[in-house]
Amino acid sequence: MKTHPWFVSGFVDGEGSFLVSFSVRDKMSLGIEVRPSFTVSQHERSLKVLNSLQSYFGCGSIRFNNSDQTYKYEVRSLNDLIKKVIPHFEQYPLMTSKQSDFEALRDICRHMSEKTHLSPSGMTTIIKMAYQMNNLGARRYSKEDLLRIVGR
Repeated sequence: MKTHPWFVSGFVDGEGSFLVSFSVRDKMSLGIEVRPSFTVSQHERSLKVLNSLQSYFGCGSIRFNNSDQTYKYEVRSLNDLIKKVIPHFEQYPLMTSKQSDFEALRDICRHMSEKTHLSPSGMTTIIKMAYQMNNLGARRYSKEDLLRIVGR
């Protein structure tokens, strides 16, 4: 059975997340790694839906998350986000406030594909955009800490 594109958008509206996380890494030129991702979480009884999403997008992975005992379908590859995930949600937009999180993720991915995250001003822009997204308080670093690392 083929997964309908509007089903994908509706399901993600309820169960998905668009996130941008940061890691402090000395090996990075600015000391910060940017990690955009698209995730959908489900209980084991609905694992079949995650498999259909993975098949639909043709990318990503499914893993078990011990902290909340759910399975997560994740797309973290910048290339897959740009070529597979973003075009879907541009054609089949979300109906909830997650649309603004998607738009921020899309814009951040575009900045990264243009390599602007490698300059202090570009990284500053990305940090500010990411901290406007709804992340349910799950951030390891404050916006101010990251901006201090970048020197802004």
